[in-house]
Amino acid sequence: MDNREFRIPDLLLMKSSGEEYTDEQIQFLVTAICTPNSIHDCQLGALLMCIMLNGMTRREEVVLTRAMRDSGAVLRWPADWVMVDKHSTGGVGDKTSLALAPAVATLGLKVPMISGRGLMFTGGTLDKLESIPGYRVALTTEEMLETLREVGCCIVGQTEDIVPADRRMYTARDITATVNSFPLIVSSIVGKKAAESLKSLVLDVKFGRAAFMETQERAEMLAREMVEVGRGTGMRTTAFITRMDNPTGRHIGNALEVREALECLQGRGPQDFRDLVVNLGGELAFGGGVVGSEEEGRSVIERALDDGSARNTFCKMLQKQGVSAKVAEALCSDNPDYSHLPSAKHVTQVLAQGSGVVTSINAMTMAEVNLALGAGRNRAGDPINFGVGIVLHKVIGEKVGKGEAWAEIHHDIPLPNSLLNNMQEALTLDSSIDPFNMPSLVVSRVT
Repeated sequence: MDNREFRIPDLLLMKSSGEEYTDEQIQFLVTAICTPNSIHDCQLGALLMCIMLNGMTRREEVVLTRAMRDSGAVLRWPADWVMVDKHSTGGVGDKTSLALAPAVATLGLKVPMISGRGLMFTGGTLDKLESIPGYRVALTTEEMLETLREVGCCIVGQTEDIVPADRRMYTARDITATVNSFPLIVSSIVGKKAAESLKSLVLDVKFGRAAFMETQERAEMLAREMVEVGRGTGMRTTAFITRMDNPTGRHIGNALEVREALECLQGRGPQDFRDLVVNLGGELAFGGGVVGSEEEGRSVIERALDDGSARNTFCKMLQKQGVSAKVAEALCSDNPDYSHLPSAKHVTQVLAQGSGVVTSINAMTMAEVNLALGAGRNRAGDPINFGVGIVLHKVIGEKVGKGEAWAEIHHDIPLPNSLLNNMQEALTLDSSIDPFNMPSLVVSRVT
């Protein structure tokens, strides 16, 4: 059947009956989504709901993802460049990209990281970086090429011409209760990464109280689909299943998380955060072909964090993306000067009401407090407060005494009692056990 003979109502009826689309029908639908007046908003909503209810075969998902990738510009690079990247499903205290991109770039790989802004509880990767004075997330393709050539990595926002089909579909998903559809999640995430023309992609799929996927089983199902579709578009794709019941690291909030990322780049910082960077980076090193095993990959990433090379790369990236040499070098020095970053007017200590070993800090509650402080946004375009957030003095496995400060809140507004109560309710102590090492955030690897 010629594309001109396809009718949107006929295709809606097909999927509502659980039928499988042909390659040509999927391409027709994606083209219609990108073409003004070709598919009505109500028809798009109906299509998304049909996919939500009846699903797609893996072949359909691969074809949809390729069509979305090809709906706009596909980035092209010099033939001798090896392009790699990561995607995380998001979490509380997740500042992994800031340390991962420069660490991987030190190995000679190119990391054209296209990231997003946060919505709801916490800022996204771009929000964290924009807390650094002068940082520019909007680079032209030519500027990306120059930065990658000279530095090896860049962290930028999505341009208008990359996967335009996803912008309309994502907006429609948000208002039609179809955000949770696996085929739509997979095609959205993998389609954007495929537009970067990557050789290797690593996924960080989180589960837990503060994750999009609440259970490990659901996270592994989503990861398997993304891995298979990613490989179907020509990328070597691997996923890690990671915990998100408790915050990652000790700092939550945009500028505060930049500080912790810089600590990681200085060979220090929380062990759970460092381990996540090392595991994801080691996978990219192996997938990019610069080492012979994942274990060797982890070793070279650890060395890049410890010997200062990753920090130097981050400093160069900041300058290529608009940060002055004075600020970049001050932040990336052996004794970093954090006065260049935004800070809150007040810091309030949160004292433990009992004693014992920390067994849980509810990440979702931390996220809600963070939002109340102004570090997140309720809707796209809302202003964000870069300086506020939470610092955890105690984390899982550490002992805290009654009356001892286990956290501090960085705030510009007066703290209502309800917010302080929420902080206390987020902490779980056990006085009957001894301190222990926090378990790894990584639960499994999906290939």
